[in-house]
Amino acid sequence: MAEKIVMPQLGESVTEGTISKWLVNIGDKIKKYDPVCEVITDKVNAEVPSTFSGTVSEIIVQEGETVAVGTLICRIAVEDQAIAQVESRTSAAAQDQQADNVTTQAAMNPRYSPAVLKLAQENNLDLSRMEGSGVAGRITRKDILEILQGKRQAAAAAASAPIAEPPSKPSQPIVEPAREIPKPSVSVDDLPAVHSPLTQADETIPVTAIRRTIAARMVKSKQEIPHAWLTIECDVTNLVRHRSQIKEEFKKKEGIQLTYLPFFIKSVVEALKEFPILNSQWADDHIIVNKAVHLSIAVATDQSLFVPVIKDADQKSIYGLAKAIDELVKKTREGRLGIEDITGGTFTVNNTGSFGSVLSAPIVNPPQVAILSVEAIVKRPVVIDNMIAVRDRMNICLSLDHRVLDGLVCGRFLQSVKQKIEDYGTDTGLY
Repeated sequence: MAEKIVMPQLGESVTEGTISKWLVNIGDKIKKYDPVCEVITDKVNAEVPSTFSGTVSEIIVQEGETVAVGTLICRIAVEDQAIAQVESRTSAAAQDQQADNVTTQAAMNPRYSPAVLKLAQENNLDLSRMEGSGVAGRITRKDILEILQGKRQAAAAAASAPIAEPPSKPSQPIVEPAREIPKPSVSVDDLPAVHSPLTQADETIPVTAIRRTIAARMVKSKQEIPHAWLTIECDVTNLVRHRSQIKEEFKKKEGIQLTYLPFFIKSVVEALKEFPILNSQWADDHIIVNKAVHLSIAVATDQSLFVPVIKDADQKSIYGLAKAIDELVKKTREGRLGIEDITGGTFTVNNTGSFGSVLSAPIVNPPQVAILSVEAIVKRPVVIDNMIAVRDRMNICLSLDHRVLDGLVCGRFLQSVKQKIEDYGTDTGLY
């Protein structure tokens, strides 16, 4: 028998992956540890290595298809096994015959991925009455999504028998027994929004695999996590002055920019030590409080959003944090992030102020239970000792998972972060 290659678990909390590109074809000979495909999961590309040496005998999951962890994605015939089906592909006639056999077998014995089955069950679709666009007519996740978006026709499973029209003007009230209301094949929420007709000037942008992954994670977060949020204002006048005085010297000495973000992160990780419940995760019947502080930072590119992780952020100085941020941002922009760079985060800081935002309610990044955004620094008139002064002010906003956190502890956490930010000044050490 051919050996199986399955969708690996690429990081904790990852439950599925999308095949973005196959690096091998049926009939290719490969060695153990050679990459067979690229997978997108948790907003990063990763190569899946072969665990055997041999010949690729079957590719199960097609490019662009999303499947659960542990799902069979391809088969490898090990070197000591002779597989007539693979050898027969060397001739064009054998290829045609094999395609016919595969088509017949698929029609008699259809295989559906877990993602396809889940979507079909949720929307009451009859897979046996659908035609797929995959190999041998296999139904893919893309086929289901096109049906739900109204781009294709599909037969829906009958939910109940048709309801007879009631007689007009009945002489006496008719009392019918209670019955279950049939679930529609596609709910109103699944229907696409009504748009104006497309014109030649309109542009259609395909949804990339990484954008689809972001969408799925964000939808899951909003559906499963009861979000709440609160905000507080900080006076960062002293920090602004201090950074202005030292940033040029710091760049000459260290070769990197000294932004405000490492100061904010330092305040956050110190506050997390005081309120460790914010550095936790929800696990259904218990809450896990993480001892290590691995801080996720949101890094945006022109097309996507990535969340790399600063490991052991609580053990780093402001300089150490600045260096770690610079390295992760460069790796993100250059497409060099690896699995180790984006896994293990326990709390997220999002620097929305970098593009001018002054107030936001970020979405929690599961399995984390909170995310904090630092907003733009703006000059505002404030009253100090009954006098008006111009100060540099900034909002910090916290979104929280209300299953784990309540307003009291989150309010105290924000007060602690605020105090630490406002305490920065000329005596603040960087190393």
